[in-house]
Amino acid sequence: MNKPLRRIAIFCGVLILALLVRTNYLQYVRADELNSRDENRRVRIERYAHERGDIIVDGKAITGSVETDGSDFKYKRVWKDGPMWAPVTGYSSQAFDSTQLENIEDGILTGNDDQLFFNRTLSMFTGDQKKGGNVVTTLNGAAQKAAFEGLGDQKGAAVALDPETGAILALASTPSYDPSVFAGNSNKDSEARAKLLADKDQPMLNRALRETYPPGSTFKVVTAAAALENGLYDNIDDPTKSPLPWVLPGTTLPLKNEGNIPCENASLREALRWSCNSVFGKVSADLGNKKMIEEADKFGFNQEIFTPVRADKSVFPEDIPSQSAMAGIGQASNRATPLQMAMVASAIANDGKLMQPYMIASRQAPNTDTIDTAEPKEMSRPVSAENAQKIQQMMETVVEKGTGTTARIDGVTVGGKTGTAENGLNNSKKPYAWFISYAKTDKGTPVAVAVVVADSKANRENISGGGLAAPIAKAIMKAVIDSK
Repeated sequence: MNKPLRRIAIFCGVLILALLVRTNYLQYVRADELNSRDENRRVRIERYAHERGDIIVDGKAITGSVETDGSDFKYKRVWKDGPMWAPVTGYSSQAFDSTQLENIEDGILTGNDDQLFFNRTLSMFTGDQKKGGNVVTTLNGAAQKAAFEGLGDQKGAAVALDPETGAILALASTPSYDPSVFAGNSNKDSEARAKLLADKDQPMLNRALRETYPPGSTFKVVTAAAALENGLYDNIDDPTKSPLPWVLPGTTLPLKNEGNIPCENASLREALRWSCNSVFGKVSADLGNKKMIEEADKFGFNQEIFTPVRADKSVFPEDIPSQSAMAGIGQASNRATPLQMAMVASAIANDGKLMQPYMIASRQAPNTDTIDTAEPKEMSRPVSAENAQKIQQMMETVVEKGTGTTARIDGVTVGGKTGTAENGLNNSKKPYAWFISYAKTDKGTPVAVAVVVADSKANRENISGGGLAAPIAKAIMKAVIDSK
């Protein structure tokens, strides 16, 4: 071969090699990126060309798919009791993508997950239409309904857990929204979503997971755990060293109690029963900020929690002594999600063992064969079994003859703690009403609950954890017990 031909051959070989490299780069290295680009409409058309798998509660689908008119996207998502379930499922929209379980489990629900490769391959040979798999939740339908209806038209949230496994049994947030109203890609869907986003009451905010509130006196359960775990006190019925008035460290301000209640040197049991600010504020100050943070962290504070839906970080802050004392009674910069406070009640109810919260029990192939099943996982041990049982006695006294009597259930042992947290500058807004609790039967402890009512229509003087939040918690606990 002469020199010019050899050069042309080499040049052509380089071009062919470059073409092969480029083709492989696009098909393998950048395949996922190109598939996910909004401009790639064929991928989106294929995504909605078949029915989406369902999200399951109590063995029944709470979602579905319907055919659309006037669109090249054949199927869109619909929900049964959408407002009740939206805080659990999130939304799936042809125009606005997806959130929460609908987003996290999108691979299973669309049928595109690697775990469903065999099913996709088999359907190519059988000619069956491609279908998505199902996501089976841990949710209890009766408990969810009790939570949603109990909150009603108030702003608030409720979370119920199985203390022994960490399974989420209810997760409600109000006001809520129906994801079905913007599941398509028409102008009507866009207008519906824009209206929801403009609503001052923020119906699309998941208050159970993505909003933090001062936990008020419900946090005194954590402070009691810190006192027992660090040896500040041992016997819950011995007097504490808690004078009245007790002045906040570094100030001349006494920490006041609500009304004329017997808090001077009150025992831990009586202090929780009457919700004595002076006792628990002094406990927090005596232990110091570092030990309080360490105890709060064991319960899950100061970290994001994944259920698998992400929950915002609850915060027990580093602070000066006076503010640390206030944080010990659930005020100052102390903030918690309803999920976090349900975790506190759950750990106490489970003899000090905190289980990782989760809401997916299993995943199913389109033919309903189980792909995988969740295994409960221990998250931490914030308190010893002995001390957890002491706090159980304290919380049960609160319900038997303290501020939480509205949570009593006949024939069931209930432990709880009320909270009424200040809201706004100088407590200028209506306070938050809290209640955390658990229920025990002769078969175990099936449920722990946290409820917050963040904006009630009640008069300010009628707002309390025992009056507003405890009856909702009672209804949720009873729904779980009755469904066992």
